[in-house]
Amino acid sequence: MTEAGRNQDSSPLEDESDRQLLIQLRDGEDLALNALMDRWRKPILAYFYRTIGDYETAADLAQEVFVRVYRARRKYKPKAKASAYLFTIAANLARNHFRWTKRHPEAALTDEVTSRMERESTQSDPARALEQTESSAAVRSAVQRLPEKLRTPVVLFHFNELPQSEIAEILRCSEKTVETRLYRARKMLRDSLIKTGGENVN
Repeated sequence: MTEAGRNQDSSPLEDESDRQLLIQLRDGEDLALNALMDRWRKPILAYFYRTIGDYETAADLAQEVFVRVYRARRKYKPKAKASAYLFTIAANLARNHFRWTKRHPEAALTDEVTSRMERESTQSDPARALEQTESSAAVRSAVQRLPEKLRTPVVLFHFNELPQSEIAEILRCSEKTVETRLYRARKMLRDSLIKTGGENVN
């Protein structure tokens, strides 16, 4: 999908509705958080799952996003789009997770092995439902092998369908930097998929 296509698909009414929920939450209406979670839990969970590759970790981090939204509710200022606000929190949590796993590789390996064993032992594992939405196992694997700074914009752009301008806001960089990272990521994905005989990524 092109940048223009993404902007056309974004609904100003939905954006304003999300912003109003955050304002209501800031002003003391705690039930607004439930409505916000109903709308955003699945996209944020999918972002974490595609970025990290472990369903249980993704679910924990998705929950933590809304915990942090609630804790910081009094500080919310309705300047950015709600999606940018939420995915900024999510991206920061993902970054913290990758830093932690680099310092604790044995724990990360244990979690990965345990998660895989659980998925293989049951047909009803929730991870399988998410896996069905991916284009192929080869693409998922190739995305997982990308460096974190390239993986995040790829997931946000291709899977969460955010415009480059919003990704730049989330990652606190220029749109040109996002464009460059997407170009580098696509090249790495193409090279990786050619080697493994998987699908191509445009």
